[in-house]
Amino acid sequence: MPKKPSFDIPGEGFDPAKTSDLPGGRLNPSAFRRNALNGMDAVRVLAQKIKSGDIVALSKGITLIESNKDTDRPLSRELISLCLNEKETSVRIGISGSPGVGKSTFIESLGQALVEQNKKLAVLAIDPTSSLTGGSILGDKTRMINLSTHPNAYIRPTPAGKMLGGVARYTREAIILCEAAGYDVILIETVGVGQSETIVESMVDLFVLLILPGAGDDLQGIKRGVVEMADLLVVNKADGERINLANQAKASYTHALHLFPPKESGSLVEVCTCSSVESTGIIEIWQRVLKLLETHHSNGYFTKRRNAQLLHWFEETIRNNLFDLFNNNQVIKEEISMQENAILSHKLSPFDAAESLLKRFIEELRKN
Repeated sequence: MPKKPSFDIPGEGFDPAKTSDLPGGRLNPSAFRRNALNGMDAVRVLAQKIKSGDIVALSKGITLIESNKDTDRPLSRELISLCLNEKETSVRIGISGSPGVGKSTFIESLGQALVEQNKKLAVLAIDPTSSLTGGSILGDKTRMINLSTHPNAYIRPTPAGKMLGGVARYTREAIILCEAAGYDVILIETVGVGQSETIVESMVDLFVLLILPGAGDDLQGIKRGVVEMADLLVVNKADGERINLANQAKASYTHALHLFPPKESGSLVEVCTCSSVESTGIIEIWQRVLKLLETHHSNGYFTKRRNAQLLHWFEETIRNNLFDLFNNNQVIKEEISMQENAILSHKLSPFDAAESLLKRFIEELRKN
């Protein structure tokens, strides 16, 4: 009979090199750890480990909430409940920008400045997912080499999957766990796909948009979408021969912002320049962030925004759960292919087919 390991959280207390420590002599420790997470007691211990600042436990917790297994969902909900409201003094900052604008370099430069001030920093980096293969590179740690090795920094790359808006489906839950682990600042690096990254605005206290100088961006400032969501615009790569271009971009955006209506926060959207490579202007940007937060706290907007995030999270969870129930219903699975064939043969419009499936789904729910 295989020797059972002694542990107080999943995966702790066994030697992966000893096959006798694994059920059935299996050589896959990660599978063993997943099998060990099989009850609420283990989740409660995991939550305590997260609250104590254990980054291994934090990573395990995020892996749990990202799981698509039906058996893991009650466990992940329990974990979130145990970790909610653990650190309400944290700062959540979303960082977006087009590909190539230097988001990772900016985050490492800003992160280095923050950890040197003895702040605990968590970075949730959302990596684009291939629509063809479903794979992601998840290479953000390699682009933040210095920051990733600092004891006060935690970097977690996550694939975006099919989620739109530049974030992953469980980014909100990951934020909760990072706050429970004691992190003062949580930076969310979005995928960076352009004008559609507005979802991140619904889960952060401040939204920072990075701008690339000299890339035909003079007219971008008058566009809606992601620009109007920003609390702070940063023209990155203001170094070398691009300094003049950066100043021109700053002037263009500053002028364009006058065309936007006043923000609900009551604060003015500022435009600043920096060089992430040379770390110039980084401290000034953080000072502006602190100034914005001070304004939002004093006028009550910070609390209002956090409350709105909770309600948005509530509504999104309902939508996601309904969508999952619909797709996982066996009767619907069997009928979708028939409806698709009817649509492709022009016997039924997509709208009528969708309405028919929804009616059938409601009937199935009533039966149960």
